[in-house]
Amino acid sequence: MSRGLTRSRAADIGLVVVAAGLTVAVAGALATWRITVQGDRDEQRQADAIVVLGAAQYDGRPSPVFQARLDHAVELWHKGLARWFIVTGGKLPGDRTTEAATARAYAVDHGVPAEAIFGEDTAHNTLASMRSVAALMHDRGLRSAVFVSEPTHMLRVLRLADDLDIDAFGSPTRTSPIQDDPGEVAFAVAHELGALAVYFATGGELSPSIPEGSGQIR
Repeated sequence: MSRGLTRSRAADIGLVVVAAGLTVAVAGALATWRITVQGDRDEQRQADAIVVLGAAQYDGRPSPVFQARLDHAVELWHKGLARWFIVTGGKLPGDRTTEAATARAYAVDHGVPAEAIFGEDTAHNTLASMRSVAALMHDRGLRSAVFVSEPTHMLRVLRLADDLDIDAFGSPTRTSPIQDDPGEVAFAVAHELGALAVYFATGGELSPSIPEGSGQIR
C-alpha cells in the first residue's frame, strides 16, 4: 500500500471519528435542552391519579429531596386534581421500611385519606416503578396521571409513561435542595442522559449510580 493511500485512509478515519463525535455532541445538547424544557413545565391538571416517584428515606423519614416531592404531591391532591394518590419505591439492603410506606405515612399525616393511597413497594429504579404503576393503574381502569419528581427527571418519566400507555403530565417539585446546587443539577442531567440512552438502546435501566445521600431516585 502506498504512503499516499495510507494517509488518505487515515484522513478518512479521522473524518469519521470527528463526524461521530459531533453527532454525539449535538444529540447530547438536544437531549439536555429537552430535559431542561420539560423540567421547566408544570402541566398539573385534572387526572385519575397523582404519582409521586420514590427517593431516599431514612428509617421512615423522607430525605429532604423525597419530602419536597411529597409536599408538592400532597398539595396537588388537596387541590382536588385527582381521586387517587400513588406511591412508589422499595427499600435498600438494611432498610426497615420502604420508600412507598414512608410516602404513604407522610401523605396520611398531611391530610390524604389512607383509602385514597395505593402503590408499589418493590421497585429499585424508575423503569421498574413505572411498569408497576402502569399495571396497577390499568387493573383499576385508570388512564391518566400527574407525575411528581425532580425537574431533571420529568422527561424520562413522561417518556416511560407514554410508552406504558398512560396519559401523563409532569408537575415537578420546585423546592428540592438539588435545585439549589449546580453540581447536583449537572450530575442529575448527566444521569438522565445516560438513562435515556440506555433505555432507547436496550429498553432497560441504567445501573444505579446515584451516590448515597443525594436522595434521588435510583
